[in-house]
Amino acid sequence: MVTARADVMVVTPHPDDAEFGVAGTVVRWTRAGKQVVYIVCTSGDKGTSDTSVRPEELASIREQEQQAAASLLGVREVVFLRYPDQGLEDTPEFRKEIVRRIREYRPEIVVTTDPYRRYLWHRDHRITGQVTIDAIFPYARDFLAYPDLLEEGLQPHKVKEAWFWATEDPNYRSDITDTFDIKIAALRCHQSQVGDERVPDLYQHLRQRAADMAEGENFELAEAFHQVNIWW
Repeated sequence: MVTARADVMVVTPHPDDAEFGVAGTVVRWTRAGKQVVYIVCTSGDKGTSDTSVRPEELASIREQEQQAAASLLGVREVVFLRYPDQGLEDTPEFRKEIVRRIREYRPEIVVTTDPYRRYLWHRDHRITGQVTIDAIFPYARDFLAYPDLLEEGLQPHKVKEAWFWATEDPNYRSDITDTFDIKIAALRCHQSQVGDERVPDLYQHLRQRAADMAEGENFELAEAFHQVNIWW
C-alpha cells in the first residue's frame, strides 16, 4: 500500500494529455516542493496512424514516453491503469479504481480533463473527467462507499480542490511563463505523438495558445482551468 501522500494527483486519459493540459503548472508545483503523482487511465494503444505498429507495442512505447516526460517534470510516480484506449466506460469498477488512488495518495488537489466540453471531445477524456468527479465526491469521501476498501486500510478522504483542463469555462489561469519551455520539452518526450513530422510547429502553436490563455493577466503565458473548491 502507498504510504507517501501526494499533494496533487493528476488523472489523465492517455499518455501526453497531462503534458498538453497541466505540465507547466506541474513544474511550478514540483519546484515548490509539492509531491505530484500521475494516474494514467489508458496506455494509448490506438493513438497512431502507423499501420505497422501493434497495439501492445504502441502501449509500451507510450508508457516509456510518459515516464520520461513525468521524470522531466519532477513527477514522483506514474501509475498506469491500462484500460483499453477508446474503451473507457463509466463503470463502478473504473470509479472504484480512482477512489482507491485518491484514498491511497490523499491529495489536496485532483486535476483532470473537463468532461463538459461541448460537441467534439474524445470520449475517453469525457469519461475520465466524469468518473474522476464522481470518485472525488461522494465516493472517496464516504465510509459506506466501497466498504471493502476500508478492509484494505483505505480510509475516506476529502479532496480540497478539483482542477479541470481543456475547459470552455476557465476561472483560473496559472502563470507558466517561466515553465513553458519545460512543458514543451516534456511534450517532446512523446515522440510517437508529436514528432516533428506530425506536429512541425508545435512550439509556436502552443505558445500562441498559452498567450491567448493569459490574455488580460499580468503575465505572458498561461494554462487555463476551471477550479472548484470543495467544502462539503
